[in-house]
Amino acid sequence: MATKSQDRRKVRLSRALGIALTPKAAKYLEKRPYAPGEHGRTKRKQDSDYAVRLREKQRLREQYGIREKQLRIQFNEARRTQGLTGENLVEQLEQRLDALVLRSGFARTTAQARQMVVHRHILVDGQLVDRPSFRVKPGQIIHVKAKSEGTEPFQVAAAGGHADVLPPVPAYLEVELDKLQARLVRRPKRAEVPIVCEVQLVVEYYAAR
Repeated sequence: MATKSQDRRKVRLSRALGIALTPKAAKYLEKRPYAPGEHGRTKRKQDSDYAVRLREKQRLREQYGIREKQLRIQFNEARRTQGLTGENLVEQLEQRLDALVLRSGFARTTAQARQMVVHRHILVDGQLVDRPSFRVKPGQIIHVKAKSEGTEPFQVAAAGGHADVLPPVPAYLEVELDKLQARLVRRPKRAEVPIVCEVQLVVEYYAAR
């Protein structure tokens, strides 16, 4: 469970970045679609190229709930992989176990998905995995540990309790929500991944550093 201070931080960060990082933040953005602070309502001067790129990088990082060092490592790998770096980056991040737990509807937020993994509730192909950054391979099955299925958070999930705040299940996942089971059918494609980010600006941010 998130604390009130964590909720406030996510709401403030969501307003600064212009994206909803949690369902609660989404409600705030509907009421106050401007940045926090006394100058939030006023029109800002045009941001520098650096500021625009930095904001997109922060958007990407916060949507996956990862540290800067983790994102840099992923970027370096994406750059070494054949294809477009930005698309590779998002596709790699989307194969994180916590991201797929969220997309499958087992959790309501990225933070809750990560907590489920860390607290050892999630199996991949029958093996317990407690590392949120674990990269799921196409064909692998994600499911909730039998002993955890009866707990309230997973009962809510199995009943479709998060459908009101999550986007539709993407085509790269096959989900049996009532069984709390999902399979990664294939590698995600950037166009299918439900995040808000101009990935080319993220590439330009790191390329300039």
